Amino acid sequence: MTAKSAAAAARATVYGYPRQGPNRELKKAIEGSWKGRVTADALHATAAELRRSNRQQLADAGIQEVPTGDFSFYDHVLDTTVMVGAIPERHRNVVEADATDGYFAMARGTQDVAPLEMTKWFDTNYHYLVPELGPDTVFTADSGKQVGELKEALAQGLTARPVLVGPVTYLLLAKPAPGVPADFEPLTLLDRLLPVYAEVLADLRAAGAEWVQLDEPALVQDRTPAELNAAGRAYRDLGALTDRPKLLVASYFDRLGDALPILAQAPVEGLALDFTDAAAANLDALAAVGGLPGKRLVAGVVNGRNIWINDLQKSLSTLATLLGLADRVDVAASCSLLHVPLDASAEKDVDPQILRWLAFAQQMTAEVVTLAKGLAQGTDAITGELAANRAGLASRTSSPITRDPAVRARAGAVTDADARRSQPYAERTAAQRAHLGLPLLPTTTIGSFPQTGELRTARADLRAGRIDTAGYEERIKAEIQEVISFQEKTGIDVLVHGEPERNDMVQYFAEQLTGYLATQHSWVQSYGTRYVRPPILAGDISRPEPMTVRWTAYAQSLSDRPVKGMITGPVTMLAWSFVRDDQPLGDTARQVALALRDEVNDLDAAGTSVIQVDEPALRETLPLRAADRDAYLAWATEAFRLSTSGVRPDTQIHTHMCYAEFGDIVQAIDDLDADVISLEAARSHMQVARELAAHGYPREAGPGVYDIHSPRVPSAEEVSELLRTGLKVIPAERLWVNPDCGLKTRAWPETRASLENLVAAARTVRGELSAS
Repeated sequence: MTAKSAAAAARATVYGYPRQGPNRELKKAIEGSWKGRVTADALHATAAELRRSNRQQLADAGIQEVPTGDFSFYDHVLDTTVMVGAIPERHRNVVEADATDGYFAMARGTQDVAPLEMTKWFDTNYHYLVPELGPDTVFTADSGKQVGELKEALAQGLTARPVLVGPVTYLLLAKPAPGVPADFEPLTLLDRLLPVYAEVLADLRAAGAEWVQLDEPALVQDRTPAELNAAGRAYRDLGALTDRPKLLVASYFDRLGDALPILAQAPVEGLALDFTDAAAANLDALAAVGGLPGKRLVAGVVNGRNIWINDLQKSLSTLATLLGLADRVDVAASCSLLHVPLDASAEKDVDPQILRWLAFAQQMTAEVVTLAKGLAQGTDAITGELAANRAGLASRTSSPITRDPAVRARAGAVTDADARRSQPYAERTAAQRAHLGLPLLPTTTIGSFPQTGELRTARADLRAGRIDTAGYEERIKAEIQEVISFQEKTGIDVLVHGEPERNDMVQYFAEQLTGYLATQHSWVQSYGTRYVRPPILAGDISRPEPMTVRWTAYAQSLSDRPVKGMITGPVTMLAWSFVRDDQPLGDTARQVALALRDEVNDLDAAGTSVIQVDEPALRETLPLRAADRDAYLAWATEAFRLSTSGVRPDTQIHTHMCYAEFGDIVQAIDDLDADVISLEAARSHMQVARELAAHGYPREAGPGVYDIHSPRVPSAEEVSELLRTGLKVIPAERLWVNPDCGLKTRAWPETRASLENLVAAARTVRGELSAS
């Protein structure tokens, strides 16, 4: 096919779409079913209607090939675990009794059965459920979900493409099951897994699929020769099948590197590649391997992870170059639109000038359709769209909203000394221990306590004008009093105020910093039924006035025990926002760090003895390629130190991280120079404690002993056993006792019971240490 005919054949498509519905209907239905208020039939009916509506929205917008299988009740990797029959033994009875209950048991656990481990999906804030595999794992095909959703789309009269997690990525994301040797490599199960994928592909073909997309984002990471050989073997074998649809192998989030020639030569009919940001290198790499003659290329030229309007002219230039490299070029977003909100037009309170700079899922879909039309019919067919796009881009570039000379001057004046504490850790820790007088194995929580219905009602009443600010603040004070009283009675050593005034750990601060834009309806799935509204970092950042000092001081006035000041760190403020793309991330991080430094210093001046600056996104934002990591970690760790280095030596700085793989950033954790770090460890069975010990981490640490993402209450003995495991690698004088994460999403009954067991376990193990 010539470049001209490839252009004329261009289609618009996407890899996935937000699942929740315009008013988070899916969240409400699922949580209602958990509480017994929504029947199983009603839950499935809601899901079916959301899928139908999503597909119709895409088709009406001009998407010519809609995805199926991208919808999920909880997580698409968990859906893949079900599809291949890799159900952990402990969940089998529940799954066999009721498939839906079993599915949620794997996701959330029950009082008797622990859930699957959860961690971040590559470098996003989406969490997936980690498959548990071992040498005895037996895979069996269950294509019911995938076939059913394809048939739904075909019944609507749509051209549809099922989307599956690819077999190589699935195995590379998996971990050894409990009881399996830690050095077991799930990828060794590839030859056992491929026949199951072959069966699913055959079922999809029989159901009417012309194409099936197999997502292999794990191949954009650094991979060993053995892993690359496995990928080549997988697609050689799947490509050799006779009873299958056409195969489109998709990658996203970064450049493919050494995996590109392997996939280009594989006997599959198409590749989908990301051509945005770090993945833009795919363009030259694709040309270097001779393109994809005789194959389909789906070009991800619209950034599916950020919310700024696309530069349509630039994307058209990229697409024009690609026309000579494949038999057919289609246009797509760079990844699933799962990672962005649904519709920017729902934001009625956003400045119209800023609104024209934004593209959420519906607007990105329109951009993809416009680009496909321009590629197929020429730019004369999209003259109006190009003119509006140029005006939007120019408006943002010239707007005073994006530039503050005072902020830029302050950031430019930062020196190395500004990012260093006045005393080294060994001297500080002695002063802190003398000042705080804490026992061995001190207990604390991460920050938030349950957000009760009364709190949410009060917040809604304030927004609606049904109560005034004074009435709302009385409700906040009462909540803080209850939280402080509970912690004192329970015996927790370092208290928190519970954060009742905060809607979200990033949004709360974004609403008080200049340069940020908070939204009302821009929900994005983080995990399961947990949705967040990432704020938009639109301009230069500064802090007009203190943000947390008042409520922290009030909480401290209620207790003689130390109450932690709670701040969200600069890297997390970036990672969990939609960050500006018109300057280096490191420059933005420094601005945010300086604003937070003002807050930390004010807390210190007010007498706050323990200040926690949370950085759960430090690992999440780590570049997928090792070659890019040193530069990132340099500015990320500097930003944290810049936030925290201005306090007195006897003020103890904590940080917190959760639900990620930490082994490859332990040196960076060390470089933060925090006095205490708390990390997720309950689901991963204290793995992070072993990683800290292997590094020789010299500071205090609190590997979590209570999994807050499950409703189950851990017994005191269970927590004690985790503590004993932690003590094998972390000395008692440096070990803290805490949950994995904040308690905002939990209910009070389970929170009370779990924390009481946590304190009891700490006392038990403390007694054992004294006796020995």
